[in-house]
Amino acid sequence: MAQTEDGFAKAISALQSSEHSQLLDVIDHLRALGIDRQVPLPQLVVCGDQSSGKSSVLEAVAGVRFPTKDTLCTRFATELILRRSVSPSIDIKIRPSHDRSPDEQAKLLAFELPCGNVDQFPQLIEAAKEAIGIDEHTKRFSEDVLRVELSGRNQPHLTLVDLPGVFHSGTKDQSLDEAKLVKSLVQRYMRNKRSIILAVVSAKNDFANQIVTQMARTFDPKGLRTMGIVTKPDTLIPGSDSEHAFLRLLKNEDVVFRLGWHVLRNRDFNTKDYSSEDRDKEERSFFSSGIWTSLPAAMVGIDPLKPRLSDILRKQIISVLPSMIGDVERGIRDCNVRLHRLGDTRGTLHEQRQYLIRISQRFSILIKAAMDGVYGDEYFGDPMTPEGKSKRLRAVIQDTLLRFAEDMRMNGQKSIIVDDTTESTTGREIYHCDYLDHVGDLMRRTRGRELPGTFNPLIIGDLFYEQSMPWKSMTDRYCESIFNVIKKTVSSTIDNATDSATAEGLLQTLLYPALETRKVQFNAKVAEVLEPHRRGHAITYNHYFTDTVQKARNEHQQEEQARRLRDSFGVGPNQDVFYAKQSYKVSELVESLAGTTQEDMDRYACSEATYCMKAYYKVAMKVLVDNFSVLAVEKCLLRDLADILSPDIIIKLSDDEVNALAAESETSMLERRRATDDLTTLQEGLTVLNRFSRSSGAGAADATDGDDDDEEEEDEGAMTPSNDDVTPGIQFTETKNENLAIPHKGYEAPVLIREEPKLEAFETVQEQPVPASIRRGYPGR
Repeated sequence: MAQTEDGFAKAISALQSSEHSQLLDVIDHLRALGIDRQVPLPQLVVCGDQSSGKSSVLEAVAGVRFPTKDTLCTRFATELILRRSVSPSIDIKIRPSHDRSPDEQAKLLAFELPCGNVDQFPQLIEAAKEAIGIDEHTKRFSEDVLRVELSGRNQPHLTLVDLPGVFHSGTKDQSLDEAKLVKSLVQRYMRNKRSIILAVVSAKNDFANQIVTQMARTFDPKGLRTMGIVTKPDTLIPGSDSEHAFLRLLKNEDVVFRLGWHVLRNRDFNTKDYSSEDRDKEERSFFSSGIWTSLPAAMVGIDPLKPRLSDILRKQIISVLPSMIGDVERGIRDCNVRLHRLGDTRGTLHEQRQYLIRISQRFSILIKAAMDGVYGDEYFGDPMTPEGKSKRLRAVIQDTLLRFAEDMRMNGQKSIIVDDTTESTTGREIYHCDYLDHVGDLMRRTRGRELPGTFNPLIIGDLFYEQSMPWKSMTDRYCESIFNVIKKTVSSTIDNATDSATAEGLLQTLLYPALETRKVQFNAKVAEVLEPHRRGHAITYNHYFTDTVQKARNEHQQEEQARRLRDSFGVGPNQDVFYAKQSYKVSELVESLAGTTQEDMDRYACSEATYCMKAYYKVAMKVLVDNFSVLAVEKCLLRDLADILSPDIIIKLSDDEVNALAAESETSMLERRRATDDLTTLQEGLTVLNRFSRSSGAGAADATDGDDDDEEEEDEGAMTPSNDDVTPGIQFTETKNENLAIPHKGYEAPVLIREEPKLEAFETVQEQPVPASIRRGYPGR
């Protein structure tokens, strides 16, 4: 390999600027504050199957020896923070899980190292593990995070998150339940779209059988934020198919990652006691011969890996900084809303009553705004979302009542009377002639002293009541729907005004009973509105009735005359335009049109009764729709709805009722404490981010953070493509294939340039879309 140690040292020095260190310190500070529980942070996460050589990678990067047992890697996550400094130092802290009790959290936060000697790193790790409570018999897994900070002259500015090794099956030391827990933890870190995934693959096993690459594809299907690291290449037989398979993998010809691949040689049994310097020397010797010389020097060994990872992380942080600030600001707003709902601490009766009064005021304001259709408050949200739409009470009620009116018009009648030539579409149609037969039968059964050709006026009511039979079930259905809408709005509004415990108490004690009272009045009013349309004499003084009767009669006469004309001209029933090619007698046409006298007087009476029923039905339906909307819904349900929790009601509550409703529960106090802690953390984080953003201008030009909600957008946090990046020494051209993480037919293999990679390559390592066409060459060694 042509690269010298001095050349690598210069490359590293060029990257380890003070700004770079400050940038990483900002993210580490945010992580130490615990802000990653609310806002995902950019990070390098080291993932791999158990025994994949993951620990060896960390040892090589950090230059220290990890515990020889695998207990650390299979039990909890470790943040490894590496910083350059004049003198070596070590600091280990424990970041307790949010699920820990306050006492347990305080104990773990107070953990102190027994000594500060870097050479005793394995013993220090074991001491931290003991403090967490990990042992072989009781607790075998923890959500706590170990934070290890190492400083030294040769350390890069780099932060890695080491995750437990994934395993497939249980043993006497590791159960299947623990396998699921470990997999869940690793997936949680991979799911963060601001994470760079370092997928460690062992050359001892077929990479297709190693679950880490499958998991990486799941959360990064395009391979935009994944880098592969192959370990234990010395276990491959020179010239074997396996060796060539892993070489193709490293050249990005199989599983394609935009950040490419890297290969490291681990310590083996014979070299397990080697120092870091001896280990690196042995690695350089191994890669200086054999098939590995066909790879660019920038892809081989620990020396180029450190600056490569460091620069990837730096550019990732810069690219997502603007969106991180936005996420933190949204988190602060959410915490303020939570604290506003919880209110101030309330230990006295006076404080409790004042708290309920403030809730009632907020509730009344929101309900009144929802009923008036004034949706300016932030509570109403986005009207294009289901949640935002449901909070707009007036809009939902209007929409429901419009649907009620349309439903009544289309489906309110029991039978749809149609022309004798119309085909049935709903199953409720009845031909006009058949309906007249039905009317005639009813008239014969209810005949009184009326003369032939006339009908008893009460027959109109009988026909109408029969035709309007669906009204009751339809109004009942809409009654229930409208009441549920109002009940949901009341519940959502009180949830916004206070904490969950107080809201539930107010709902059960005051709001739901008040709504039930209104529901009783509402149902009574609906029954009252329906009553005139269910029995008794049909009554209306609306001139629309007579107009409709005449219109119906004329329409029927026109249809009958059109039928007679078609019969005279021999035209089909649906044909409106025709051309006559023969002569006709005018007298015959006149006789045909004039011959409309109904010889059957009872049939004539049936037709007249039908016209009157249909006209009265239209008038009554319009009256019902308006009365249901105005007298029932508006008057009984919506009017003064905001007063069901007015301040006057709160003032009249007894002291015991106030205490029962407003006294703080353990859940409420815990929620306030968590919201306060989260707010403090987020505010500190925002201060740090804004300070760094103003001082450095980071992210202004490089930010390409995508929208989380748009699946078609590039993964959030993906860095801007650059021709200077990806696998060092490999050039890429444009591609139309977007499924980059999966091998595809027609994919051209990467082409290695026949030039020795320049030193500047280590200064421009960033992710790059992998194109479909890649040129291959072999650099001289």
